[in-house]
Amino acid sequence: MDGGIVCTKYMPNSGNPVPLIREFLQEVYSRFPTAKICAAAATGYGEDIIKNAFSVDYGIVETMAHFYAARAFNPKVDFIIDIGGQDIKCFKVENGVIDDIFLNEACSSGCGSFLQTFAGALGYSIEDFAKLGLFADRPVDLGSRCTVFMNSSVKQAQKDGATVENISAGLSISVVKNALYKVIRAVDSKAIGREIVVQGGTFLNDAVLRAFEQEIGHDVIRPTIAGLMGAYGAALYAREKAQAAGKATELSTLLSKEALEEFTHSVKAITCRGCSNSCKLTVNTFSGGRKFISGNRCEKPVTGVKSTEAQYNMFEEKRKLLARYTYKDTGKPVIGIPMGLNMYELLPFWYKFFTTLGYDVMTSPASNRALYLKGQHTIPSDTACFPAKLMHGHVEALLDSGVDAIFYPCMSYNFDEGLGDNHYNCPVVAYYPEVISSNIPKLKETVFIGDYVGLHRRRDFPGKMYKILRRHLKEDFTKQDVKKAADAAYAEYDLYMRACRAIGDKFLKLADEQNKPVIVLAGRPYHIDPEINHGIDSLICDCGAVVVTEDAVSAKVEKFPTGVLNQWTYHSRLYAAAKYVVDRNDKRINLIQLVSFGCGVDAITTDEVRSILHNGGKIYTQLKIDEITNLGAVRIRLRSLFAALDLL
Repeated sequence: MDGGIVCTKYMPNSGNPVPLIREFLQEVYSRFPTAKICAAAATGYGEDIIKNAFSVDYGIVETMAHFYAARAFNPKVDFIIDIGGQDIKCFKVENGVIDDIFLNEACSSGCGSFLQTFAGALGYSIEDFAKLGLFADRPVDLGSRCTVFMNSSVKQAQKDGATVENISAGLSISVVKNALYKVIRAVDSKAIGREIVVQGGTFLNDAVLRAFEQEIGHDVIRPTIAGLMGAYGAALYAREKAQAAGKATELSTLLSKEALEEFTHSVKAITCRGCSNSCKLTVNTFSGGRKFISGNRCEKPVTGVKSTEAQYNMFEEKRKLLARYTYKDTGKPVIGIPMGLNMYELLPFWYKFFTTLGYDVMTSPASNRALYLKGQHTIPSDTACFPAKLMHGHVEALLDSGVDAIFYPCMSYNFDEGLGDNHYNCPVVAYYPEVISSNIPKLKETVFIGDYVGLHRRRDFPGKMYKILRRHLKEDFTKQDVKKAADAAYAEYDLYMRACRAIGDKFLKLADEQNKPVIVLAGRPYHIDPEINHGIDSLICDCGAVVVTEDAVSAKVEKFPTGVLNQWTYHSRLYAAAKYVVDRNDKRINLIQLVSFGCGVDAITTDEVRSILHNGGKIYTQLKIDEITNLGAVRIRLRSLFAALDLL
C-alpha cells in the first residue's frame, strides 16, 4: 500500500545510535531479502552521524519530518503538538505551510521523562501508571511546575489522602497545561486550532491524550504510530525527494547487506587548531574512510577549507573593531579592564579615557574554557548567567598580569538612547563589581576601582571621576585633565557606535543586492564573545544568511509603546530590533533572540519580543545558551526556522 509501514522499531539510542541502526538495517535485509530500497532519510539529533555512517540519501530537520507525517494523516491539519521524552515541539500550520514553531527550553518538565520519574517514584511502570490515571474520579490539581517543586506537591497530595489514580491524572493534566500555557503560551485552550494532530511518545499515554482533549474541548487525531512520527515523516520525505529527482526506481545509496557485514566504527577526541576557538572535536571514522566530525563551531574542520562564499557577520566585525583597543606597553602605569559584560560596549570609552589621562590600558585575554575554570572557585552562586561567571576568570587573569589597578565600576544606568521609559543596566551588569570585590580575596593585594559611575550624566561625570581616581591612584592630574579625557572618551564612544551602525547598514544593503536572508541576532553586547555564543553567529552564516546585531537596527525605530515597563537600555534595543523586523515586512529579514541561561530579566523580554514578532506575523526563535558547548539543539532550531521560511 502506498504510504504504508512495512517495518518499525522503537528503542532508546543510549547515546550512540550507530550500532542500533546497523542492527536494524541488518534485520530489514534479513526479513525482506528481495526488497528494493529506493531512498532513505534520517532525522533527529543523530541525523548527521547516521547519514555519514550508512550513506543515507537525505536528511531532514526533525520539525519538518513531523510536519510531513502529520499532513499524511490529516491534510487539513492546522496545529501539530509533539511531546517526546525530553522536549516539546508545536507547529502552527496555515495554508499548508508551517507558520510558527514553538519549542520548550532547557527544562524537560512536562515531557515523557517527567511522567516516568513520578511513575518510578511511586513504584509503577509508566504503562501501568498511565492506565491508572484513566480511572481517576478527582484528579489532583498539581499546577504545571518543574519536577523539583512538583515532588513536594505530590507528597502533599499523598498526605491529604489522594489515590495513585488521582495523582496520575493530575500529573497528566499538568503535562497538558505546561504545553498549552507555558510552551505555546495560548491565551485560551481554543486558540490553537481545530484540526489538531498530537504525536510523540508521551501521547501514547491515554491519560495525557484524554486530559488534552478535555482541556481544549474537542477530539484530536493521535496516530497509532505517535512515537514514530519523525521516522515516518522522514520516510515520506525521502520518497518525495526521490520522485522529484526522477530516482524513484533507482537504488538508494544506503549501505548494502554486504557492506554492513564489513562495517566498522571508531571514535577519537581531538582539539581543533584551525582557529582560536580550539573546539573539542569528536571524530567518527567509518569503513570506507567516511568521517563525521562533531563539536565544531564552523565548517572548517569538516571541509578542510573555509567557505569561499563571502560571509557577512556583524559579530565578527564588532570583534575586529574592539581588537583595535590594545595594550601599547609605553612604560606608563597600567589600568586593567576585565573584558566581559558591559565592557564589550564601553571599552572604546574607557580605553580612550585612561589613555588620554596618561595610562596604558590592558584588557584581560580572550575568553576560553581555561579562563572560566580559572575563576570558577570564586563564583558564589551557580545561578548567575554564564557571562557573569566568566568575569571571575577575567579578573583573575588581570591579577596574574601584574597591572597597577583594575577598573571595573558599578553602573546603575546606561546611556539613554531614547527608546525606553528609563535606561537602567540589568542588576547583574550594574552591580557585579560588588560580587567580584567580595569574592576574590586577591583583589585586596591590588587597587580595585569598583565605584559607582554614571556615564549618562555627562556634565557631572568629570567631577565624579576626578574624586574617584584621586582616591585610588597616585598619579598627579587635574580636574581639567579629567575633563579633557572625558570629552575624548565620549567622542570615541560615539565613533564606535556609528561605526557599528554603518556596518549594519552596509550588510543590509548587501543582503538586498544579493537577495540573501538577514538574521538580526539580538542579545547583549557581550554575546559577541565566541566563548559565550559558541559560534552561533558562524552557524547562521553557514546557512547563507547575513548576521546583524540588534544595536545596528534599533536606532532606525522611534520609541513605541510596549506591553511591559521598558526600562533597560539593552532590552529597549531588543524590542526596537523586533519592531524593525516587523516594520520591514520582508520575508527575508527575521530575528533570533540569544538568551543567557539564568538571565532573570529575559523572563520578561522573551515574552515581549515574541509578542512583537507574532503580532507582526513573524516567527519567534529563541536560543538559550550557557557554558555547555553542544550545539545539537541549536542546529535543529536554526534549520527549523530556515525550513519554515523556505529559505534553504
